[in-house]
Amino acid sequence: MLEPNLPEQLNATQVFVDVHIEEGRGDKTALLCEGEAVTYRELYEGVNRFGNAIRGLGIRMEERVAILQPDTPGFVYAFFGAMKTGAVAIPMNTLLKPDDYEYLLNDSRARALVVHSSLLKDIESVRGELKYLEHVITSDTKVDDHLFLGDLMADASPALDPADTSKDDAAFWLYSSGTTGFPKGAIHLHHDMIVEADLYARNVLGIQESDVCFSVAKLFFAYGLGNGLYFALRVGGTNVLLPGRPMPDTCYDLIDTYEPTIFYSVPTSYAALLHEAEKSGRDSLGKVRMCVSAGEPLPKPIFEAWKERFGVEILDGIGSTEILHIFISNRPGQARPGSTGQIVPGYEAKIVDDDGMELSDGQVGTLWIKGDSIAAGYWNKHEQTKQAFHGEWINTHDKFSRDDDGFFWYQGRTDDMMKVSGYAVWPTDVEAILKEHPAVLESGVAGVPDSERLVKLWAYIVLKDGLDPSPELAKELQNFVKTATAPYKYPRFIVFVDDLPKTATGKIQRFKLREMAMQEQGSK
Repeated sequence: MLEPNLPEQLNATQVFVDVHIEEGRGDKTALLCEGEAVTYRELYEGVNRFGNAIRGLGIRMEERVAILQPDTPGFVYAFFGAMKTGAVAIPMNTLLKPDDYEYLLNDSRARALVVHSSLLKDIESVRGELKYLEHVITSDTKVDDHLFLGDLMADASPALDPADTSKDDAAFWLYSSGTTGFPKGAIHLHHDMIVEADLYARNVLGIQESDVCFSVAKLFFAYGLGNGLYFALRVGGTNVLLPGRPMPDTCYDLIDTYEPTIFYSVPTSYAALLHEAEKSGRDSLGKVRMCVSAGEPLPKPIFEAWKERFGVEILDGIGSTEILHIFISNRPGQARPGSTGQIVPGYEAKIVDDDGMELSDGQVGTLWIKGDSIAAGYWNKHEQTKQAFHGEWINTHDKFSRDDDGFFWYQGRTDDMMKVSGYAVWPTDVEAILKEHPAVLESGVAGVPDSERLVKLWAYIVLKDGLDPSPELAKELQNFVKTATAPYKYPRFIVFVDDLPKTATGKIQRFKLREMAMQEQGSK
């Protein structure tokens, strides 16, 4: 089964929520969260009550409802409840600053915001600057004179007919994670989640009704939204939700308690989980039959060490906010360490040069993707939309090569490539080598020009527990890179740090590394 044949009139909640009541899954567990089990019937009624609650506040079709709360059943009620009424759900990153929320709420013109009490202070500090926000609804407890979601839902009917939306109506927006600058709102339609769930989750992962899914990646961005919510709901499976931070011990506890069968994470988290397992001697993932990674390229050493310790492959892939989820992926039993995998059937890919001409296998160029889960465009960003969306195709701005077997190999973002001594250098190449050193937990590489306008490489290194930075170790790491690759690729400067600047998806924010390097260089 490839791309689904969908009717013109469609509301996504019919497919992900309502259908399970019609098919007799009302008593089956849909969500597990901090000891609470939510059945499909309770999910259905929660979605309906939320939809009726916001209708009672006067929220109309196409108006925006922002969601700022941890991964909880309440997030799910708000996300699908807004869409069921024809309104547009906007999950927001819970790790941002007040100024960021001011921008997002004004940019989206959201009329209502559902916010967890722990995040309310960030909204209140900019409340006077929010031009369009009319209703602030606390999700977990009553706070002062704010509306309380519990009261609104208790008074609302558990029955709600879906709005008369088409498959091409806006359903939700996702703001980009900000690896290269400030976020842009990608407009996703009612059919997009269905396409992605069928093409990737069902056809590549083989997800089934019996599967229990647990995602380290959070629901407020594209990768986590599929992993931790709509993939399982598409087939009647179960999701494990984690409201708090996905620390290694917490993740292992949830794996032991809820026995997920599919585990989704990002390379940074896999590295931390592996490090913890090495210290504790853990060598079991319980009932996990499949692991998935995206967000950043999965280093070959992590893939190999993980498989050796746990006996389970990590299927690396690449997705994006604009395309909604993974469109190139390794396959179960066929994964190639270091590769991003092969195109997901139902999508098309081409690698082009700077003039848009398609390149042959083995050549490095910019990846363009064609597929029906691609967003309609960016909200209120005409120029950026023109730069990314080209008819049926989208320019990912990622550099890739493809081998003779159709496997794709990531080289970096188009703006990450550096010219060092006249040669092209990709930071991911250097980072992959550094990761093979036994002292390195993770690394980020950036290049900045010196006073003579010559680009020099800076490597920011996070060491494994128990190891101390030293000039001797820095020299050792430089020599390690020199002996493993072309000498011009070695980092001229090594800086030891406690952590790397990242987006919520776990992607290294290289523009921040460049800023850090420029500051370091200016102080020398």
